[in-house]
Amino acid sequence: MPLQPATKLNCHPERSLAPPGARRSRRICICSFFAGFALGLFALVFVHPVFGAETLLNKPAPVFALTGLNGQPLRLRDYRGKVVLLNFWATWCAPCQLEMPVFARWQSQYGSQGLQVIGVSMDDSSAPARRFVTHLNLNYPVAMGNVHLATQYGGVLGLPLTFLIDRRGVIRARFQGETDSSTIENQIKSLLKAPR
Repeated sequence: MPLQPATKLNCHPERSLAPPGARRSRRICICSFFAGFALGLFALVFVHPVFGAETLLNKPAPVFALTGLNGQPLRLRDYRGKVVLLNFWATWCAPCQLEMPVFARWQSQYGSQGLQVIGVSMDDSSAPARRFVTHLNLNYPVAMGNVHLATQYGGVLGLPLTFLIDRRGVIRARFQGETDSSTIENQIKSLLKAPR
């Protein structure tokens, strides 16, 4: 009885003289390929430093134009000449709930020196954000964020996320997650004192 050639299993979907169990192996192989490709793409976009938020430091802040929860236009460009604290937050984020009243206090304390706090809610809808802003009686503008804005700022993968932007519109600091308020405040003071 002549010997049959060895069956070659690979990740290509072409037909072969594979034994009955080989089709399943081929499907697993193809699925593994696509899973690996998706994981690599995720790492490239969200982890690779070329795309990461760290590369935004000491570069011009991406400009945006949103509509505030009060119905007024909210454009970053309008605050050129001020030190901007840009805070991404959500109502379900416990650290966000703790630091937002602090930001409101800073807006009152340092606003006359040139500080402008801007809040960007990453909630799914504006209703909970509106209630939260009213409850805290925030004294700074707040708008709803979107995927495009999050991508511009390096991907908002965790909240809170806060950027400090100098008077010339350059990002000077980034704070991810719960951060000691004195650390942020010291940076604000430094930026407010810097020559214009």
